[in-house]
Amino acid sequence: MQNNIQEIFSTFSKELIVDIENNANYKNVETGDIIMRTGQYIKNTVLITKGKIKIYREGENGGEFFMYYLQPGQACAISMICATKNEKSQIMAKVVEDAELLMVPLSLMDQWMMEHRSWYEFVIDTYRSRFEEVLEVVDSIAFRAMDERLEFYLKRHQDSCGCNVLKLSHQEIGTDLNTSREVISRLLKKMEQRGLVKLHRNNIELLTL
Repeated sequence: MQNNIQEIFSTFSKELIVDIENNANYKNVETGDIIMRTGQYIKNTVLITKGKIKIYREGENGGEFFMYYLQPGQACAISMICATKNEKSQIMAKVVEDAELLMVPLSLMDQWMMEHRSWYEFVIDTYRSRFEEVLEVVDSIAFRAMDERLEFYLKRHQDSCGCNVLKLSHQEIGTDLNTSREVISRLLKKMEQRGLVKLHRNNIELLTL
């Protein structure tokens, strides 16, 4: 299993990998599982070794707002922050592709920051990359019209999966962007007329985004 961790988290030192093997717990989760809820206390730092996790905010009315995905080789920055400060989670985390997680106990996070340079750099880089991603989301909300936000949303999914065919329903997109399915359908139709996408029954093919 050490070789697997080294392959996925290539910047981790051998000493850190040994510590992870000796102290972290593996957890398999299935598509649709909620692994983190708003208001929940976080007891572990979550590392992703397989699958995909969707991170989103939940509104008071039950609405959802998509923030970003977590994929193999990444960690949940918000879980790190909440864990170290013993604060409740402000986000939801849902499994969108069967996943395997490494659960690192809270008690070890600060210790490893001092003992393992590669862990320290990984944590800092995780904070930085997630902060930049959240800034992009804020910019898209504050400065872009809905059609631009939709294009930005589709491009992020394309970058995330490395593919041009996205298995997303109009309802799912509407939920993620906090708007109606009808609005998304209308905007996607306009994008198709412009030659940007091709709409199929169960997916969206990106052409020139």
